[in-house]
Amino acid sequence: QMQLEEAGGGLVEPGGSLTLSCTAAASNDLFALAAMAWYRQSPSQARELVARIRHVGTTTYAESVKGRFTISRDNAKNTVYLHMSSLKRDDTAVYVCNADLKPYANGNYWGQGTQVTVSA
Repeated sequence: QMQLEEAGGGLVEPGGSLTLSCTAAASNDLFALAAMAWYRQSPSQARELVARIRHVGTTTYAESVKGRFTISRDNAKNTVYLHMSSLKRDDTAVYVCNADLKPYANGNYWGQGTQVTVSA
């Protein structure tokens, strides 16, 4: 079992920056195996993958956020971060944290999400 809790959302002006965090309630060993990801969803768009970081540290980004967002993880703190810069109105969405334990164990977990609103 793994529970995820996001933090750091809020209101930011276009061009601004924000950092989200997602902390897992789990053993350090289990968290270290997980591929951690951030997804986002808005009323006008289906859920989309924003960024993923695998247990070995390799990262993947959506084309729309490349060069602006950075995903990182601190296994000692069971936490994954999403640093967002040069934010645009189109980045407004609920950002949701995901942990995927495959192929090392069964389990795919989601957080509740945190709202990010980009507006002047």
